Amino acid sequence: MLLERDRSRLLMVDVQERLLPAMSDPALIVNNGARLLEAARSLAVPVTVSEQYPAGLGHTVPELAKLAPANAVHEKLEFSCFANPDLRAALSAPDRQTVIFGIEAHVCVLQSALEMAAASHDVTIVVDAIGSRAPHSKEIALSRMQAAGVRLATTEMVLFEWLRRAGTAEFKAISRLIR
Repeated sequence: MLLERDRSRLLMVDVQERLLPAMSDPALIVNNGARLLEAARSLAVPVTVSEQYPAGLGHTVPELAKLAPANAVHEKLEFSCFANPDLRAALSAPDRQTVIFGIEAHVCVLQSALEMAAASHDVTIVVDAIGSRAPHSKEIALSRMQAAGVRLATTEMVLFEWLRRAGTAEFKAISRLIR
């Protein structure tokens, strides 16, 4: 099944100041996360942002925070976004496809995706925009999520599926993010 921008929502999980530097490839997460956020803004895809214990881990890194809507941020203590009442409400709109990126792949991203899938939500993980401290933790998390029915995609897959066609003003704007 292809992603549909009119049914999609983008969830950025815990890409925070004190947590991001410990990831195995932080630049990849920020670069692809920025492309996803810019495309979401251009294509009117709703965005939800989680921050895990910001008093200890800091807030969303500035380069991504500036691209997210100010009212989209939800603080949490639970590892799963779906276990947090405010986030669960934000993520529970009927018939939505949730596209997830962020950190850590094997903790908050994994638990959020698995709980959402168990509740019959349509979930896609952007594999080149998630990370863990150890690459093997990310690999195992992806295997577990895929086994649970969570779909995997790359940043470019998401962008082109949201676009569906070339030759439009939207295509020109989004294609700049791919170059």
